[in-house]
Amino acid sequence: MSKLVSLSLVEMREGLLRGDFSALELCDAHIERIEATNAALNSFITISSESARAAAAAADKRIAEEKDRSPMLCGIPYSAKDMLVSEGIETTCGSKMLSGFISPYNCTVLERLEENGAVLLGKNNMDEFAMGSSSERSSYGAVRNPWDLDRVPGGSSGGSAVAVSSGQSPFSLGTDTGGSIRQPAAFTGAVGLKPTYGRVSRYGAVAYASSFDQIGPLGRSVEDVASVLQAIAGKDELDATSMDVPVDSYLESIERMADEGLAGLKIGVPREYFSFSVDEEIDANLKGQIAALENLGAELVDISLPHTEHALASYYVLVLAEASSNLARYDGVRFGHRAESVSSLEEMYCRTRAEGFGTEVKRRIMMGSYVLSAGYFDAYYVKAQQVRTLVISDFKAAFANDCDVILAPVSPTPAFGIGEKTASSLEMYLTDIFTVPVNLAGLPAISIPSGLTKSGLPIGVQLIGSAFQEGQILGVAKALEQSNTFANNEKTQQAF
Repeated sequence: MSKLVSLSLVEMREGLLRGDFSALELCDAHIERIEATNAALNSFITISSESARAAAAAADKRIAEEKDRSPMLCGIPYSAKDMLVSEGIETTCGSKMLSGFISPYNCTVLERLEENGAVLLGKNNMDEFAMGSSSERSSYGAVRNPWDLDRVPGGSSGGSAVAVSSGQSPFSLGTDTGGSIRQPAAFTGAVGLKPTYGRVSRYGAVAYASSFDQIGPLGRSVEDVASVLQAIAGKDELDATSMDVPVDSYLESIERMADEGLAGLKIGVPREYFSFSVDEEIDANLKGQIAALENLGAELVDISLPHTEHALASYYVLVLAEASSNLARYDGVRFGHRAESVSSLEEMYCRTRAEGFGTEVKRRIMMGSYVLSAGYFDAYYVKAQQVRTLVISDFKAAFANDCDVILAPVSPTPAFGIGEKTASSLEMYLTDIFTVPVNLAGLPAISIPSGLTKSGLPIGVQLIGSAFQEGQILGVAKALEQSNTFANNEKTQQAF
């Protein structure tokens, strides 16, 4: 295995500028790594070797001409979740419904990375239409965790997390609707950031639940994730939900907090998060992170988020309602799968959707349609929106009166076995209990590796910030990353 695939993004940048290796050599090393491991991990649906090598050659030319004036990500390979449309490369959303679909344009985040000279290696496997918490619900087969091939990598951005963890890609883009970046990051020993809703353009991201979905980066270190966010953040005229809020210099924010330390910073620990059933090792690890933050000078304060117990139910009512609406467009008429040998338009609609969608997607469409129906709209959908408002108010009050950042677990358990929770949708949904409140409130949050279980599985811890305060949580995350011995464990970078 080439040593190039174990470098951090920052180390790759330094090596490219020194001339230690070329962008093409870096690209080839990662393509070789993908080809050697993908049969076991199933983390990539599409490997775009030819276009990647062309982009790497162009990056080499740009670096030669511009030297250190070239963008930070110039020549750096990466991968993207297969629900971000890419010009000339198939986008499937992990579904038979979109098999063979090739977009005529790039989504905004891919366009921005291309402008920065980054090199797209391919598209990552995922739960179908991002509907899952384990990356088992894909028409292309389950993704496997490189730390234990019999365990899930989390979902729905499991393929993106595995690509980073296993050395296939130095960074990747995922989407987070209810924890789909943070939970896979925690399960695979990666760093995963869910930005504030509106911080990163969603234009060209295939919609699951439009008022929740947010694109974000996964990487091997906090600095790597900050560098990617710097390139993709900012207002986009093509996305009405993106916000015109100034983008900080995230690496400078990290350096400033490193110099100033965490003294005077108040970090809240929600008492409600301790009322749920949590694995003993997850609980012990969280208490260890509390102690580490105190040693770094932060003040830990007890806070209350009183409506946390209702967040999960509210979340699933709302996202399923939005999903049933968003997925109505897949009818076999305009694009995607179309049933053959049909005798009527109605039969084509019915058979196309029956053949194209998997079991979990069908379940969520039906439940979403139910809560939007005339007889149940007020009882379920309206009530869930009211709860969402209360959850938002809880976070606002906490940040206004009690703390600067919130510390929480990412998942109640470490990575579970493949097939362990597929028989019970409720059990699977409960794995999102600590992540969905953040999406209801549209806040930024980051998951960083914080330790290993006795059996050698990664554990992650979550830091939540107030709206558009990504720089602050990145700074705290960096300080905590440096205090964790796990951050220096080689298996963080190349577990498989």
